[in-house]
Amino acid sequence: MMTGRLAEFVSSLSYRDLPPEILERAEICFLDFLGVSLRGSGERSGLLALRALGTGQGNSTVIGHGRGSDERAALLNGIFAHNLDLDDGHRGAQLHPGACVIPAALAAAEALDAEFREFIAGLVAGYEVAIFMGLLANPGHRKRGFHTTGTCGTFGAAAAAASVMGLDCEETVNALGLAGTQAAGLLESDHAGSMGKHLHAGRAAQSGLISAKLALEGFTGAESIIEGKEGFLNAMCQPPSEVPETGVFHIGDVYLKRYPVCRHLHSTLDCALEILGMTRFSASDIDEVLVETYEIAAEHDSYSPKTVEAVRQSLPVSLAIILEKGDLRVEDLEMAPDVRETASKIRIMVDPEMQEMKNRRPARVTVRLRDGSVHTAFRELPSGEPEDPYTREDILEKFKLLNPGYRTDKLDILRGAWSESISEIISEVLD
Repeated sequence: MMTGRLAEFVSSLSYRDLPPEILERAEICFLDFLGVSLRGSGERSGLLALRALGTGQGNSTVIGHGRGSDERAALLNGIFAHNLDLDDGHRGAQLHPGACVIPAALAAAEALDAEFREFIAGLVAGYEVAIFMGLLANPGHRKRGFHTTGTCGTFGAAAAAASVMGLDCEETVNALGLAGTQAAGLLESDHAGSMGKHLHAGRAAQSGLISAKLALEGFTGAESIIEGKEGFLNAMCQPPSEVPETGVFHIGDVYLKRYPVCRHLHSTLDCALEILGMTRFSASDIDEVLVETYEIAAEHDSYSPKTVEAVRQSLPVSLAIILEKGDLRVEDLEMAPDVRETASKIRIMVDPEMQEMKNRRPARVTVRLRDGSVHTAFRELPSGEPEDPYTREDILEKFKLLNPGYRTDKLDILRGAWSESISEIISEVLD
């Protein structure tokens, strides 16, 4: 059974098993999570969730808002991590692992006053399981309307919490079995431009933590939850063509994001910035913009998004903001009503060759100016992918841009603090 195979990996993984490059990658992912979540904790959906649910009673960190219960912290921190659409992701698995895995691992680690290295091992285990499940389930899972972050992210969150809590193999099987029966998230929430997308990550983190806590007490879950007759694959996916590897440290293949919009838009936006870097012109000088890309990206074609969440899914409006402003930051998303004229000049089409390359998420942008000049840029991959990675310094700069006034020198504690208490580290970083 796949559940047993995953449980064996998770329950046997220790900090000593992690190569230096994976330790470094895990630290960068955690750093990125902290910067995005700290800013996300003040965003509208985060504040609404906080007002509706409260923090509960406990000593777990609710980023930006003190402390609360472990389950509430996992839920809220997952929402904070995902509501900007700036969290990390995996191209093949089609999910955002960090927003689900890290809140569950953090809540579990703080509850036990675990060392930073135990937290990091749990983080890596959670990424491995979440990405394995995403690779296993897709593309059929997404085609059926499921948001992989909410579904497969639940498995990853359970694995992370189980690892940190020291569950044995049988207990981890139960945790994953319980996670599978809670796996949920529909893409309609995403494409309708609603805050339901943010909830997917939060609930995945919370459900994963609950699964591990139940399993620790002997509450059982189905070992056949993945490939059973009425299990995850048969109910929610199409039969996989192959089974991914485990234990290959998939965290090394995650991407990190620059723009606070859907990842399918990023190659187009990178092209626009490249053109702006080569040629000086204003938006009023534009006659027409042609975007050639793959089908899923081209489907993000709303020219009149009604909410900020919908702007994050709009290729023409996001591109128009870049062409108007020369960048695209969180605060720029409110510009949507002001860029309608520029957006109306943008035409989107599916290119057959790029459709063949869809797993690399390519785009070509051609800008024709009123003076007759034509400027083109092509990206086979968006920036921040493992083939073109962002460095720790890039993520520190992102942290500062998201959280002006924050003293980033406090983040130096993350380097080499493997035997330190995660609770002490979080207090120093966030207080």
